[in-house]
Amino acid sequence: MAIMTSYVTMHLHNASAGKEAALAEWFSGHHHQAMQHLRGFVSAQRFERTTEQVMPDIAQPWQFATIYDFELTRPEIDIPALGPLLADARDRGLVRSDGTECIWSYQMYSGWRYSANWRGGPVSHIMYLPANVIPGREVEYHAWYDDVHRLEVTETPGFVGMRRGRLLEVQVEPRTFCPGSQIILAGLQTERVGEVQEEFKARSLGNSKSGVKHGPRSPSASAARTVHFFKRLD
Repeated sequence: MAIMTSYVTMHLHNASAGKEAALAEWFSGHHHQAMQHLRGFVSAQRFERTTEQVMPDIAQPWQFATIYDFELTRPEIDIPALGPLLADARDRGLVRSDGTECIWSYQMYSGWRYSANWRGGPVSHIMYLPANVIPGREVEYHAWYDDVHRLEVTETPGFVGMRRGRLLEVQVEPRTFCPGSQIILAGLQTERVGEVQEEFKARSLGNSKSGVKHGPRSPSASAARTVHFFKRLD
């Protein structure tokens, strides 16, 4: 029997000028109905970029992020089927056609792994990282993330869980360059995302009033990464 595996497709995009409401209506109406016919489709959730960012000097090129979850045995067949559905928004002029739109698909290593901070229910925000591993140090990298850094992140007040994956060879057209071979999704449950970010940074720098500080970053983790915060849209 073929084994089902979890996959995530990130649709990172900007609405055309004045089309935010029309894009939301399209997503909850026509697009929602069309997604039900995709084999292996589990869920889709829209997020909007937050004003507060943990690394404000990093470019934040996307206003919106939609996370599509799939359970599949043949991703090379089924992942590309999302392409025509996303092209529909482009054809309707709802998504800005300025080269900022990105569609990246990943095979996930696991489902959400929650900390004691999780209160049940959905996350309010996500932290999305396209990240990279130093070549030849993959085993060390995964051990550090699973046994050390995942706990450091998800035990920070406001953070509740994490899941990770790797970039797939098969991608949804039109293909664009992805700067990270790895994906890290961290979930939050908070109404004060800026305060959560400040505490996270303080623990990373070792000057948190809580006295908690993160350990040194693993040399297996490349500095070539970006960090993006988004708020869940109902």
